[in-house]
Amino acid sequence: MVGLLPQRVDVDNSLWDQTTFYGRLRHFFWVTDPRTITVRNAELDSAKELLRLYKIREEQPDTTRDQVIYAKKLYESAFHPDTGERMNVIGRMSFQVPGGMIITGCMLQYYRTVPQVVFWQWVNQSFNALVNYTNRNAKSTITPMRIGVAYVSATTSALVTALVLKNYLEKVASPLMQRFVPFVAVAAANCVNIPLMRQSELKDGVTVYSKEGQQLTESRIAAVKGISQVVFSRIFMAAPGMLVLPLIMEKLESYKWMQRMKILHAPIQTLLVGGFLLFMTPTACALFPQTCSLSIKTLQRWEPEKYNKLLVNCGSSSIPSVLFFNKGL
Repeated sequence: MVGLLPQRVDVDNSLWDQTTFYGRLRHFFWVTDPRTITVRNAELDSAKELLRLYKIREEQPDTTRDQVIYAKKLYESAFHPDTGERMNVIGRMSFQVPGGMIITGCMLQYYRTVPQVVFWQWVNQSFNALVNYTNRNAKSTITPMRIGVAYVSATTSALVTALVLKNYLEKVASPLMQRFVPFVAVAAANCVNIPLMRQSELKDGVTVYSKEGQQLTESRIAAVKGISQVVFSRIFMAAPGMLVLPLIMEKLESYKWMQRMKILHAPIQTLLVGGFLLFMTPTACALFPQTCSLSIKTLQRWEPEKYNKLLVNCGSSSIPSVLFFNKGL
């Protein structure tokens, strides 16, 4: 049965042009909506089923266009694009605002003692490890051993960076400069956490496709490109809140009325971080297309063995000039 819709929705593609930053920005504002994390699993599964039926034109006759679009929003916010499996709530990009605001707010507030630095950097890297694993290119497998190594390495790098920098700045810098320690630690850890959590992609390559979606070969160069863009995006996502808020809080804490309400410092900072993340999460995700491209000439030059595999898989078909892959988020 075909639903009575004025126009069929292309559920396999975004509602907005993903070749432009503005189109990607609108898409990720839509997909990373924090309200979607409150939707029950049963409703998420129903949305997935509605899209399945819609694709084969067997949805209920009274299905509306708005229902299909909302189902698409729920599916894209909660299900992995590679596997179609429901992602854990904490690892979803729609959880970045509530999860990130609490952790980042506490990192910015509690940085004065070693135990505070150690605890909140550990919490942050545990959160990041789960987010990175959830949003990886799922076509590449990763073993529990590799996950453990990535988690320990990233957490260690964040702690070492934070503690060394804190110890150094205590001796040579003002209290204001010490407020920036959490950001430097986060940036350093992202450069370790993301590549290590996705090391199987760097080792074995990510699956690349033709424009028509035909799986052709794997590419390590594509993995490097995708992971580099993700690392930059994550640092960009955290930067405004972690660089601007220390200046704001330093000014606010100079007022006597603020000094009398120290119990409110952490909640205020957490809410301000949430305001930044509400805009920076979709903005950072939109910096680069999620479906990334790779020139066939690059593959031919740097990975001849993978290029030869592509030739075999293409057979008598024409060789595409550009290959595509999911870079993850």
